[in-house]
Amino acid sequence: KKSEDSGATAKADVHPKSVHHATKWSEDVENFYRFQQAGYRDEIEYKQVKQVDVVERWPETGFVKKLQRRDNTFYYYDKQRECEDKEVHKVKVYKY
Repeated sequence: KKSEDSGATAKADVHPKSVHHATKWSEDVENFYRFQQAGYRDEIEYKQVKQVDVVERWPETGFVKKLQRRDNTFYYYDKQRECEDKEVHKVKVYKY
């Protein structure tokens, strides 16, 4: 049984309907890259696992600033783009 005390239970079973690899860089691809480096599919899975409502972002760019891995170590990211062109094709883009 799942506990009903958190609001996250309603969206806990959200799974992507499809996935494809990115072909060109975009702000969304950049954020997918950051979540995947930290060991998560995307922001939805991160919020489910870590039970957080908000992900820290750089106000200037909107890119993810800091993520906590499953082993509780932190990844810190720059304001600028980190996903190089040669890495873009490795990024998985999920559709719900």
